[in-house]
Amino acid sequence: MIVASTLDASTERIVKYLSDQDVPIKVIFFQVFTDAQTQYISRSWLIDPAETESKALPPTGGAKGEWSGEFYVSFGHDTGRNWEDARKYGFISAGGGTWYTQTLQLLSQGDRIWVLVPKYGYVGVGIVQGPAVPARDFKVSVDGVARSIFDVGNASYQKKFVDDDDKSEYFVPVEWISTRPLSAAIHEVGLFGNQNTVARPRTLKWNHTVKRLKTLLLPKE
Repeated sequence: MIVASTLDASTERIVKYLSDQDVPIKVIFFQVFTDAQTQYISRSWLIDPAETESKALPPTGGAKGEWSGEFYVSFGHDTGRNWEDARKYGFISAGGGTWYTQTLQLLSQGDRIWVLVPKYGYVGVGIVQGPAVPARDFKVSVDGVARSIFDVGNASYQKKFVDDDDKSEYFVPVEWISTRPLSAAIHEVGLFGNQNTVARPRTLKWNHTVKRLKTLLLPKE
């Protein structure tokens, strides 16, 4: 990973060449802004982090293979969103910047997702019902009436950025097959984890994770 405030043209060409050769290289840019007494740090990526992730080996090693078609999702409970809301109303979400939300675009209707809440474990499996939409356009059904998530949810969902397309929360509707409360999350040594909101892992570790979760999360036939 390369962290920089600027990047010269020759270095950018080298990075792009290495990426084209399947080297999992990342370049992240930071900028600092000051507003009165508050400082903000913004970040952007030279290469889509989802693309880099797909080329990377897991931290503990392992072989790459074909993608199984199963999606990994990281749901940030306690970071402006609430897992119990997601279970009840059928969605996953991310917000606070394009780095967190752009990988939601990987999902299409009919895709199956396996959801992990960081620091807890795996808590759900479901089927995507539609594309990602900004918070201002996302509605949930309450007694047959369409309601804004801001009216019924138990978290902020980046409400202060509702009119900012870059920082807004984005929602993907999901029909859950099976979910668990955080108190019963599945956390075992050897299960896959990743910092991206959505990923298409191509590792043996992910294949092992899905196989294990199928026995623990999917309803018994």
